Amino acid sequence: MKNEDILGIIPARYGSTRFPGKPLADIGGKQMIQRVYEQTKKVLNNVIVATDDERILKAVSDFGGESVMTSEEHQSGTDRCAEALNLAEKKHGKSYKVVVNIQGDEPFVQPEQIDRLTSCFHNADTEIATLVKPLKKKEELFDPNKPKVVLNASSQALYFSRSPIPYVRNIPEDEWHTRHSYLVHVGLYAYRTDVLREITLLKPTSLEMAESLEQLRWLENGYIIATRKTEFESWSIDTPMDIDELKKKGVF
Repeated sequence: MKNEDILGIIPARYGSTRFPGKPLADIGGKQMIQRVYEQTKKVLNNVIVATDDERILKAVSDFGGESVMTSEEHQSGTDRCAEALNLAEKKHGKSYKVVVNIQGDEPFVQPEQIDRLTSCFHNADTEIATLVKPLKKKEELFDPNKPKVVLNASSQALYFSRSPIPYVRNIPEDEWHTRHSYLVHVGLYAYRTDVLREITLLKPTSLEMAESLEQLRWLENGYIIATRKTEFESWSIDTPMDIDELKKKGVF
């Protein structure tokens, strides 16, 4: 897979419930969206921000990035990526084979993570890919905001859950992490472009609605999700307090 065949898309909404204007938040002298963009450009030649707000569009233009305006009606970043793909292909006059969906609230995403993700598409049969990391903190095991994932022998996802999976029978819960090598999902996705267009046409499914995890819709419909392991810590930002916490930890 050549770099020119890959399009990196960064969905960036302005209207976050817990943190309005989050993509424009200042992090050590740079806006969050600029940090995400620059980290992504270290490994992908083609990167575009997909937004629904003129303020984000202007911010990206001001630091020399590329962006497209997408609908305010999208229910997920995946849907926004599909529209952005169509706009980018029309704008660039070319077709892409793979789209990488980089979370707009991950300003410290590592180029190595994106590189590992796109390596899944060296296999032409790969439909969707994502990252997982070994669980290192016991408290993450029961944190519903840290989805867990179980894999088959080919490192393909079997199931994602906000609950600890698997259940370790006859062992106290505070010892589960010592008896099984749990994996936490890292919400970075890549899709073959034809598959991206297909999955945006799927209706929500029962497992997806139960867990509030969009990737279960794809599994329920028979799509295969390849995974790669990463050791990098994921630093997503959901509230202004998260920025203060990362600063205290010396992340920036």
